[in-house]
Amino acid sequence: MISPTTNMITILGPTASGKTKIATGLAYRINGEIISADSRQVYREMNIGTGKDFDDYIVHNKKIPVHLIDIADPGTEFSVYQYQNEFLSAYQKITLSGNVPILCGGTGLYLEAVLKGYKLVDVPVNSQLREHLQGKSLEELVIILSGMRKLHNATDSNDINRVLRAIEIEHYNINNPNLKNDFPKINSRVIGIHMERNLLRQKITQRLKRRFEQGMIDEVKELLGKGISSNQLKNYGLEYKFLTMFLQGELKYNEMFSLLNTAIHQFAKRQMTWFRRMEKNGFKIHWVDGNSGGDKILSTILKIIQQETVFLGNKVPNFTNLY
Repeated sequence: MISPTTNMITILGPTASGKTKIATGLAYRINGEIISADSRQVYREMNIGTGKDFDDYIVHNKKIPVHLIDIADPGTEFSVYQYQNEFLSAYQKITLSGNVPILCGGTGLYLEAVLKGYKLVDVPVNSQLREHLQGKSLEELVIILSGMRKLHNATDSNDINRVLRAIEIEHYNINNPNLKNDFPKINSRVIGIHMERNLLRQKITQRLKRRFEQGMIDEVKELLGKGISSNQLKNYGLEYKFLTMFLQGELKYNEMFSLLNTAIHQFAKRQMTWFRRMEKNGFKIHWVDGNSGGDKILSTILKIIQQETVFLGNKVPNFTNLY
């Protein structure tokens, strides 16, 4: 049975699952270009901590084009609204060239904002609402937000500024029910990279050690030296949070490493929870075994695409002799 016409491929998976290398290998074979869906890789100068493995974008001496990396200054905020606009710009550029857009990443909110086609709205700051909420505790704000929409995971409610902004956005949507949704329909074949839990934990720890060897501490030190505040870096979470605490003397090295390693494992678990929720909400994700070798994974993905995908608005990828 032929699927509905498709205009994009999505590769998603938890951190350290190898999805970038898989996506670039796929791009090499079908004339694709990568659109990143990573909420921290949008920032310049945050390379090691965010896992910008630039070598992964070189396949058989060919540089695979990648979009939505290094498009914002560190220390600034980058909203989902901005991401949607940047995505559309990259998506249109790729499709006009006749190449295949490949969305790749693990930030569930960014992925859903594209695949689900959330409303493109630049919600303004509501000073009156913020004044009304001033003084309320994080717990009180979470209760207010949960009364406005379902909270999907811990990242919805672990930061007071994020919860305030979420309330602001929901308040705006409630009071503007007839907003036009001008985000185009994206029909994407979604491939998920699944990895056995113990192996994923092992890969996370090995990768973390490698990043320290690559100079991740110096990277955070340089960002602090350039005037990025410690609070701003901590808000980026994981590596930037715990390394900043280490550099400020709040944590000893061994304690910092242990806490960070555990936090990344927990983050990977939350990512999988998000993806499973996407499936419950109607997304079809074709899960591929990430424990197998790269060639086998690509062969499986290519067969899924060949059997179930008809590309709309692009040159149909040439699958001949790709296995």
